[in-house]
Amino acid sequence: MDETATQRIELSIDTLAALLYAAGTAAVLLLLDASGGYVAVAAAIAFGGCLYGLRSIEPEYEAFRIADFEPSEPEFEELGELLLTDEDRLAEQLPEDDDALLLDDVLAEISPDSRVVRLFDRHAMPTPGQLKARIDRHIGERDSTAPDASQALHDALAELRRSLG
Repeated sequence: MDETATQRIELSIDTLAALLYAAGTAAVLLLLDASGGYVAVAAAIAFGGCLYGLRSIEPEYEAFRIADFEPSEPEFEELGELLLTDEDRLAEQLPEDDDALLLDDVLAEISPDSRVVRLFDRHAMPTPGQLKARIDRHIGERDSTAPDASQALHDALAELRRSLG
C-alpha cells in the first residue's frame, strides 16, 4: 500500500474517532441541561482537541520488519508398488495352538426349513410381490400377539451343531 493511501486511511480513522468524542461530549452536556450554544462550542473544542492530539502522534514504521517468505514445494518420496505377499496373510501370523473360530465350514446338508442358512441365500429371497403380500398380510392380521420363536431357534441351533459335529 502506498504512503498516500495509508495517510488518508489514518486521517479518516482519526477524524471518525474525534467526531465520536465530540458527539459524546455534546450528549453529556445536553443531559446536564446546558444551552445549545455552550453545547456547540464544547463539541467543537472537543473535536479540535481530539483530532489535534490524534494527528500529533507519529506512527512508528517498520518496527518489526517481516522477512520475505516464499513457501517451498513439498517433496514427496516415491514409493514402489505395494503388493501383498504370502507373508502378509493373517493365517500364518496366528499361532498354531490358537482356538480361533473360523466360519469357513460348509454344511453337509441344508434342511429346507433352515432359517439360519437361507438368510443370505439369493435364491431364497422373496420377490417384491411376495414381500408386499407378506406386509399386507401382516398389517391385515387382527391378532397382535407375537409368536414365540424360541423353540424354533433352539431347534435350528441344535441342527447346526449336529451338522458341524
